[in-house]
Amino acid sequence: MFETYSYLFLQQYWWVIESLLAALLVFLMFVQGGQTSLNTIAKTEEEKTMLVNALGRKWELTFTTLVTFGGAMFAAFPKFYSTSFGGAYWVWIAILFCFIIQAVSYEFRRKPGNFLGQKVYEAFLFINGSLGIFLIGTAVATFFTGSDFKINDYNQVEWLSSTRGLEAVLNIQNVALGLGVFFLVRILGAQYFINNINDENIDARSRKQVIYNSIPFLLFFLTFVGMLLFKDGFAYDTATNNVYLESYKYLHNLLQMPIVLILFLFGVVFVLGGIFITAFKRSKKGIWFSGLGTIFTVFALFMLAGFNHTSFYPSASNLQSSLTIENSSSSHYTLAAMGYVSLFVPFVVLYIYVVWKAIDKKKIDKQEIKENDHIY
Repeated sequence: MFETYSYLFLQQYWWVIESLLAALLVFLMFVQGGQTSLNTIAKTEEEKTMLVNALGRKWELTFTTLVTFGGAMFAAFPKFYSTSFGGAYWVWIAILFCFIIQAVSYEFRRKPGNFLGQKVYEAFLFINGSLGIFLIGTAVATFFTGSDFKINDYNQVEWLSSTRGLEAVLNIQNVALGLGVFFLVRILGAQYFINNINDENIDARSRKQVIYNSIPFLLFFLTFVGMLLFKDGFAYDTATNNVYLESYKYLHNLLQMPIVLILFLFGVVFVLGGIFITAFKRSKKGIWFSGLGTIFTVFALFMLAGFNHTSFYPSASNLQSSLTIENSSSSHYTLAAMGYVSLFVPFVVLYIYVVWKAIDKKKIDKQEIKENDHIY
């Protein structure tokens, strides 16, 4: 079946898959957002243990989705993988380190006799949820602002900055998205606590955190979107593959792809709706509205980055080195073979749903923490 499709269709198909994985990943980062709020929402060790165990039930889903996203990107768009991961390796090493210490922290935080101590592992969780998320946000923002690299005729990458990707934090638009994502996942984390934990004090403090984090989230997100819509974008000619700057490129993409525009607007409305019903209607379902809105919004942003003849990984130093879904993908044979593997994605999503429902059958409360033999 997939082998009969055109090369361009398969390239676009896999960009859609990658965009969906990225959108799911950002939603699942409510785990990281919750980790940064442990000392803010919890006032006792018992409350903190409740929060950590609520997150401990889900942290592996985030990690697995991140690995799946990276693996699929490697298989579908290897030239991007080699360029970004091979050139901007300091930023990716920093991100990887942040996720390694997260896994270690959940495993050893409450182990008797651990030599680092509980506070150190909780600090690791905060680093993962703050620095790790901020760096991911700034790295993704380079899809729109560009990076300093050149690729020669032999596909050898020359990264022109000695900081190897960390220079992204010097761009105000990159920082705006990084901080926007950081405050968004803090909102999602607080909403998750409200939905998952049966405790009045945690509920009340979590609702306050939703309000407090919504203000900076809106400030940074609107700054990023405003700069995005009115900046020059990286377009390319499909006939010659020549990359050039186009004024208001991403605004044009929104207007020329009405489905993406609708998804983006729905996403923003759903996120704001989730915040509203959590903060002012005392609903416990805000995580589902804001979560769905997050998925729609991130998916739409990735569509803006890769579709409508747009370079999804532009070079700010050498325009013709910029990567598109057409010049950075695997062969037709590889994409077609992977297409059959992608048919299992709905079953994986169904599995996650069933497991999620089973785990959350009983809300976490103080009594369960006391009776449970395995706590994080």
